[in-house]
Amino acid sequence: MALDAKKLEKLAARVDDAALENQAITKLTAEFPELDFEDAYKIQRLSMARRHERGDVLVGMKMGLTSVAKMKQVGVHQPIYGHLTETMMLSDGESISRAEHIHPRAEPELAFLISDHLRGPVTPAQAMLYVEGVCAAIEVIDSRFENFEFKLPDVVADNASSSRFVLGSKMVRPEELDIGNLGVVFEVNGEVKQVGSTAAIYEHPARSLAALANMLAEHDEEIEAGSIVLAGAATAAEFVHPGDHVCLRMDGLGEVRLFVVE
Repeated sequence: MALDAKKLEKLAARVDDAALENQAITKLTAEFPELDFEDAYKIQRLSMARRHERGDVLVGMKMGLTSVAKMKQVGVHQPIYGHLTETMMLSDGESISRAEHIHPRAEPELAFLISDHLRGPVTPAQAMLYVEGVCAAIEVIDSRFENFEFKLPDVVADNASSSRFVLGSKMVRPEELDIGNLGVVFEVNGEVKQVGSTAAIYEHPARSLAALANMLAEHDEEIEAGSIVLAGAATAAEFVHPGDHVCLRMDGLGEVRLFVVE
């Protein structure tokens, strides 16, 4: 049974306040076990509307749960998505404060820069016609739920755990690089933590981009021109701590770095 508008607004305020104040909250499904994906996305949109009212500007979208194996494991048939805002965006080599996060983890990503309004339904090949460039990126995800306990609708309501993201300095036009199988090396403090490939991103990052456009089209929405789209994690995420230096090296796209302070 769908939650009424008043409950949805209340839950949107709860997750938004948790993100704003860096305070862990009990998972929403503990109180509302009937919470489904449709209502979870409504909560996500309502929480983003609150950010917009504070002056935060939408700059793009992110995909999550893009590992096909992971989707099968948790019993879903498509990835999830979230919104990216201006206050989440960092430049290569910038720092995040551990004190401003709850359970921060970093993961390696491929980012798209979208040249024109992209509306589904589209195929992966069609979606790539709207890509101006690609770059390596690090996303910092941060669940706002206590004890790192949640169900998938909780994650969706929490804007897919979005927190911060760092774009690499090297942007390459998509026709100049085969993005389907780029090698990925993810390091923390000079130690290799993860090795992988962009092929792990929904089997091809272009499939992830098309899936996002198609899911948004179901709500009569589109990916706006100039948007940044994070395609999804190429490897597992790594928890980060004060003093950490995170570095992503991606074939053809160079390096991107992030520092963690107290």
